[in-house]
Amino acid sequence: MSLQITTIDLGIVNCYLIACDKEFFLIDSGFALRRKALEGALRAAGCQPGGLRLALITHGDLDHTGNCAYLQEHYGAKIAMHSGDAGMAERGDMGVGRRPEGMRKLVFKLSPFLLAFRSFSPDILLNDGDDLSAYGLDARVYHLPGHSSGSIGILTGEGDLFCGDLLYGSPNPSLHFIVDQPAQAHASLARLRTLNVRTVYPGHGGPFAFEEFLENYTPPQTGG
Repeated sequence: MSLQITTIDLGIVNCYLIACDKEFFLIDSGFALRRKALEGALRAAGCQPGGLRLALITHGDLDHTGNCAYLQEHYGAKIAMHSGDAGMAERGDMGVGRRPEGMRKLVFKLSPFLLAFRSFSPDILLNDGDDLSAYGLDARVYHLPGHSSGSIGILTGEGDLFCGDLLYGSPNPSLHFIVDQPAQAHASLARLRTLNVRTVYPGHGGPFAFEEFLENYTPPQTGG
């Protein structure tokens, strides 16, 4: 069954709404400060409170989880994310599971206040390999750590990958410039090369063909 994908541009971060057989699935939720824009996009697509089946969160950064508490309360949506980043959601601390230093550590501490973040507990903890067809979506979950310990990708049966902040989008697709664990990030990319990934929908920047990224990507050298 063909999926209809709508990009919701919330300024510097993207959300994606997937429509499938009259059901809706949201990838990430954006900043709390851009809630009106998110709700406007949902209404325009015909997604009303009660009609959002699942919100799938690619990772715990607050620009991706900012509206989750609201979606739980006002849309009745179930929030699904990996356990590795659940602590970020529950504590509003983007340093959970990471090793931030200097200015980055300070930004992480101030972000909940600056971004009007409300903490929440995910309804569903996703694991590597989970099949989302049980929820009505032809897609599978892949654990893709590197940007954060609980980063995931959602890969549809048609080859559409929603990768959060593992990759940065067009016009120049690249590895995201914020990488907490570089070795893990490159291992995640190596894994993606074994999968049927056609189009990448990143958290920042425009969608792009995965092959376009691979043309300019040089894996790190290993071995002695």
